Amino acid sequence: MTDKLTIALLTGGRSSEHSISLITAVGVLGALDRSKYDVVIIGITRDGRWYLASEEQLRELVDADQAYATFEGGGQQVFLPLGAQDSRLRLVDENQQLSLGSAIDVVFPLLHGPFGEDGTLQGLLEMADLKYVGCGVTASAIGMDKHFMKLAFEAAGLEVGPYEVVTDRQWRHNREEALERVNRLQYPVFVKPTRAGSSFGITKVDEPSQLQAAIEEARTFDPKVIIEQGIDGREIELSVLDGHHGQMPRVSYPGEIEVVQQSEQAFYDFEAKYVSKTDAVTRCPADLPQQVQDELREQAVRAFLALDGEGLSRADFFYTSDGRVLINEVNTMPGFTPISMYKTLWEYGGLSYSELIDELISLAVERPLGLR
Repeated sequence: MTDKLTIALLTGGRSSEHSISLITAVGVLGALDRSKYDVVIIGITRDGRWYLASEEQLRELVDADQAYATFEGGGQQVFLPLGAQDSRLRLVDENQQLSLGSAIDVVFPLLHGPFGEDGTLQGLLEMADLKYVGCGVTASAIGMDKHFMKLAFEAAGLEVGPYEVVTDRQWRHNREEALERVNRLQYPVFVKPTRAGSSFGITKVDEPSQLQAAIEEARTFDPKVIIEQGIDGREIELSVLDGHHGQMPRVSYPGEIEVVQQSEQAFYDFEAKYVSKTDAVTRCPADLPQQVQDELREQAVRAFLALDGEGLSRADFFYTSDGRVLINEVNTMPGFTPISMYKTLWEYGGLSYSELIDELISLAVERPLGLR
């Protein structure tokens, strides 16, 4: 008998952020206290098949090519338990022989983007009666869609920057009207897939002649596109960690992203976020007046509650030269790489990587499944 919890760590997935998920998983594996947890690693291929994986396998993939690491499966295929009466994984080998795997206490879904962070997986885990780290179905779905996220923020009284949304139907049937709406924004604008992350598919557009191509690029990742007016402000991020047993969420000190790429087109892109240790610098706490720091921390909690958040989130803001605080977005499953902001901000506050992982698992264990 053992008092250790068995954690099923999910990584990979079907979204464009597949490689980021693998990097995140390697980071979390290094921080998990093996005296407290047994770990079962489940890799999800780009076409959605689930397989058992090993830590060595993941490390080799990430070490070989971080930006394009791909989990291709092989070995024993994994299926979820049948429900509350039996939490053991179902395993199928190459010969289609079925066996029962480990009984799972908590799932840690280290998946970014659609089919992992958008409520679909969370619904699947709820139906399988498996406890899991992070936000539930509703918060995950709203937090993945930059359009509905902004609507939730506005309803909560938070200020967002000017934006327009172009749906697939609008682009196919009324393109000129969509372009006319977008052109009412002030340039530069940022054209983004509405339901993607890690800066994939984002284009900075300086003039109307570049707009249509930028929308087409974003549509390769998501048929629904959001166009945000550029904000002249400092990029400030805060990490939110849920409270125990219904207590209010906890929030880190604000940190600032300073992009140091030598280019006028530079912004906080994929390379700066996940790969390079020199393209961006994190400053924590950000050099801000105490009153502004307090306001940012209060708004980060309000944003978390506006989505009905659970577990964790990272809140991203702009602080403008005229003293305004605008919320840009939240991320309900932020990266956990060695240079990721979420865990780095907590480390500045005295909570180590391993302690943070413990907190997230503890929150998942105590939270009931179903309506809450």
